[in-house]
Amino acid sequence: MKERTIRLTVNGRPYERTVEVRKTLADFLREDLDLTGTHLGCEHGVCGACTVVVNGEAVRSCLLFAVQLEGANILTVEGLADGDNLHPIQEAFWEHHGLQCGFCTPGFLLTLYCFLKETPRPSEAEIREAISGNLCRCTGYHNIVIAARAAAEKLASAGPTP
Repeated sequence: MKERTIRLTVNGRPYERTVEVRKTLADFLREDLDLTGTHLGCEHGVCGACTVVVNGEAVRSCLLFAVQLEGANILTVEGLADGDNLHPIQEAFWEHHGLQCGFCTPGFLLTLYCFLKETPRPSEAEIREAISGNLCRCTGYHNIVIAARAAAEKLASAGPTP
């Protein structure tokens, strides 16, 4: 199979790897970088479990080939916290029981990370629309929405982020 060398930054750390040209970003993150927080659900871009942030945009990592990300800056759920300090979105999910089994949680967190940067004071309807592409079989979304509102309040009171 054909391979190509790519250079990219993941969670602030530069990487250079040789990958098969048909390897998805999700598989690259999980298999080549051992970042297993990116989950694979449907592998068709429908469930949102594999959502990561690429150059500031939430994307489905199962739909992209790793070689397409040459020079990209990628954020995975492992890069959301600052050491032992959870990101405000993670804190809100913990405090407001926005997760149960946790399989879909990384996708929700990264979807909300991008959404709340663009919409710092969202309505409930806006939150529900923003997460409509992320599927959860456990929570019924109620506590996820509550957690998203709490995270928005925390982030807004903290001021602008870099």
